[in-house]
Amino acid sequence: MTDFLKDLNDVQREAVVNYDGPSLIIAGAGSGKTRVLTYRIAYLLTQGIAPGSILSLTFTNKAAREMKARIAQLVSESEARRLWMGTFHSVFARILRSEAEATGYPSNFSIYDTQDSKNVVKQIIKEMKLDEQVYKIGDVYNRISSAKNNLVTANMYASNPAMNMEDAAVKRPRIHEIYRQYAQRCFKAGAMDFDDILLNTNILFRDHPEILDKYQRFFRYILVDEYQDTNSAQYMIVKKLAAQRTNICVVGDDAQSIYAFRGARIENILNFRKDYPNYKMFKLEQNYRSTQNIVNAANTLIEKNRNRIQKVVFSKNDEGDRIRVFHAGTDQEEGYVVAASILEMKYCHRFANRDFAILYRTNAQSRIFEEALRKRNIPYRIYGGLSFYERREIKDVLAYGRLLVNPKDDEAFRRVINFPARGIGDTTVGRLEMAAHAAGLSLWDVAVRAEQLAPDIASAARGKLHKFIGFMDEYAKKQARLDAYELLHRLIIATGIIASLQAEKTPENISRLQNIDELLNGIHEFVDENNVDHGLVTLDQYLANVSLLTNADNDKAEDADKVAVMTVHSSKGLEFDVVYIVGMEESLFPSQMSVLSMQDIEEERRLFYVALTRARKYVFLSYAGMRFRWGSMAVSSPSRFIREIDPRFLEFAGETARMINHPLTPKQTAFNSGQSARLPNLNPLNTALNPPAAASVPPADGMLADDPEKIRTGMTVEHSRLGHGKVLAIDGSGANAKVTVHFGGGGQKQLLLKFAKLRIVG
Repeated sequence: MTDFLKDLNDVQREAVVNYDGPSLIIAGAGSGKTRVLTYRIAYLLTQGIAPGSILSLTFTNKAAREMKARIAQLVSESEARRLWMGTFHSVFARILRSEAEATGYPSNFSIYDTQDSKNVVKQIIKEMKLDEQVYKIGDVYNRISSAKNNLVTANMYASNPAMNMEDAAVKRPRIHEIYRQYAQRCFKAGAMDFDDILLNTNILFRDHPEILDKYQRFFRYILVDEYQDTNSAQYMIVKKLAAQRTNICVVGDDAQSIYAFRGARIENILNFRKDYPNYKMFKLEQNYRSTQNIVNAANTLIEKNRNRIQKVVFSKNDEGDRIRVFHAGTDQEEGYVVAASILEMKYCHRFANRDFAILYRTNAQSRIFEEALRKRNIPYRIYGGLSFYERREIKDVLAYGRLLVNPKDDEAFRRVINFPARGIGDTTVGRLEMAAHAAGLSLWDVAVRAEQLAPDIASAARGKLHKFIGFMDEYAKKQARLDAYELLHRLIIATGIIASLQAEKTPENISRLQNIDELLNGIHEFVDENNVDHGLVTLDQYLANVSLLTNADNDKAEDADKVAVMTVHSSKGLEFDVVYIVGMEESLFPSQMSVLSMQDIEEERRLFYVALTRARKYVFLSYAGMRFRWGSMAVSSPSRFIREIDPRFLEFAGETARMINHPLTPKQTAFNSGQSARLPNLNPLNTALNPPAAASVPPADGMLADDPEKIRTGMTVEHSRLGHGKVLAIDGSGANAKVTVHFGGGGQKQLLLKFAKLRIVG
């Protein structure tokens, strides 16, 4: 039964079989942490531990599904199915539904996504007649979310002088009122947002020790993946559940803690040893993913962080090529060079598109790379864009389902009451909202009794409301005999949604119909997968599952062979043969907001470490000498992080090393010199990055630029973006000379002469 242990190295095996007591598994990048976590659970099952007594917490449903599938192969499908395995939110939402009587919420409570929550906040701000330019919806929502993640309820927030002073300092002193109203409205609607699930679980365990005791006894073994990404609320839940038995195993890597902006606390993993003094530590230090050069380079970077757990990650893979560093004159050239390099690498190494990733620090950087890839007909996919479940038509269909299951769901009611159009306009809805607010009831409750509670609604409109209520009641009664697929399929046909989209066959409507069809296919699959004992798979079961899906759970086969284009944050957990980390400039990576704090700089360094360790074979680092910002070209300087990597593991293009001021070893060669047999001679770099000193060279748009040494004060010159201008001054000499040019309507600009790409006009 335990033959699978032979697949593990010595340290991995030790981490799997030593399962009693607290365990801290530090898993370096590419070290097989998922395998260890999976095998540890499988090993527990082979030792006679009941699957229902094992709690395994992950950060994505996708990770939980993959682990369950592996465990089913190692042990048995029936045992894998009975594990308590899933995301923090899915597991604790399940507990909250079971203990609904103690929480005061209905067991079929709705789960609001971010947009639902922001809609409620917007409604409150509007009713309070606050300035939306001051009380920006996103800022207010984030403030409330942060409070919940730190276990601060609305009442606690209102009575906290420090928080109120902070709000007053940014001219938003009434946030505590908004938070209080937001909490009240969610409760009235029988709804929780994602943060509420964790907050209310903590409150449940705090206020009902008998319930906490029940789950402490129930979960004999607790395992947590990506422990470095847990926030205060998640940390407290896990600590409470593990308090009796302390059979807790956490897996993670402090070097990959990159979500502080979401409330993640690196202290949770760093302080594990203080929380559980009798802990055992297992360090998974062999990287099975990357070449030796990539691993060694990443080590020399991350060792600059002071706040970390000591480990030395190593690789037994091929030595591999050094990390290649190059600069482009401008951000546009950077896009051109990266796209050209992808084509060259595909040609030389027969890579598929899916083997490449372009990683950047901010979403705003994507445009230039998208344009460069499109011009060269390179298929690509932007990660972290609009989720399938965030599309309007999908949210519309699911809102009908939410309202069937929970008629008190005001956000679902607002979404479907006049979709498709049924003559119930904004005026009617506004009067419903006023009556609901006055009576402390849901919109549905007021609509049912509109004659008594909202007499100012016109009789014709009341008739349409009653017709809608009757229609929904008819389908609500069918929940007991129709599965989720049959019920929702029949419902959306009866609403006329399908017919309205088919009536006008625009490309947009065709796409929406295809998306609805894909949604129905997904519901059908859910019913088939969960219909284990031929029981009814109900709509509320499906909605409870789908409401907790994340972008990471929505990968589609159609995106399989495309270059991945994404932020570094989105790349966490992924791997590619070739990785381009672009925009490696000060104030961009590390970000401008982080440079004043050592703690923030260390997080940025961890973020760069994550980017480096996504690569299996090749890494390219690039930066632009000039970047277009706020309407003009600005000089950029290379990131400090490039200098922090030991130069033995780097290879520079042309003069890049001197410009970065990096100490080179005698072995260093030019990136495109052809001296390294392993390196393809990337011809596009010859013209884009290293033009002959005395020749006219074409900038990215094809305009011929003159030799910078020929530029003189008083000349009229042309810039590819800024147009014609007059040279007012030249400061300095050689590589660091700066030129001041007045571009008429473009104003006066100071440019680094060697990057300016100016053409002499007269």
